[in-house]
Amino acid sequence: DLAQRRVAEAGVGDRVTVVLKDYRAIEGSFDRLASIEMFEAVGEEYWPEYFRRIDSLLAPGGKAAIQAILIAHDRLVATRNTYTWIHKYIFPGGMLPSTDAISQVTRRHTSLHVSNIAPMGQHYAHTLRLWRERFVSRWQAVQALGFDDRFCRMWEFYLAYCEAGFRTGYLEVAQIRIER
Repeated sequence: DLAQRRVAEAGVGDRVTVVLKDYRAIEGSFDRLASIEMFEAVGEEYWPEYFRRIDSLLAPGGKAAIQAILIAHDRLVATRNTYTWIHKYIFPGGMLPSTDAISQVTRRHTSLHVSNIAPMGQHYAHTLRLWRERFVSRWQAVQALGFDDRFCRMWEFYLAYCEAGFRTGYLEVAQIRIER
């Protein structure tokens, strides 16, 4: 609703379509596609299908922008078969990609390539700190929604854990442009 309202307010409703739908169910041809922090939840075995879908949806000259949380390629390789707290409680089936993995998958399975990477991890660390502070300050409101102390501690830990990951450079987040 917010995205659609902002599109209307910007006066570009005739040129911008906001769609909330499973990427595998989208049909049509698009000049631009954006995928914001959902790729991590796709799962490594589905990465080729994900990028083939983007490839099939992009009009000639089209571009896709993917914002994704990333990990260094050597860490991806070392941890790809691990089962962590994050997998169990936060992102079941998820997998953090590396920029190398994204480049490899697009090159092998599509006519696409990565044309630009804009990292912003340090900004994200700051954002996560603000999210955590706001979450903790509203702990009682969260509990009023039916969530217990264990749930609240888990999310406080998750936000702090991620902030530390971005602040130390173990994690990165970037906007990645993909095109033919």
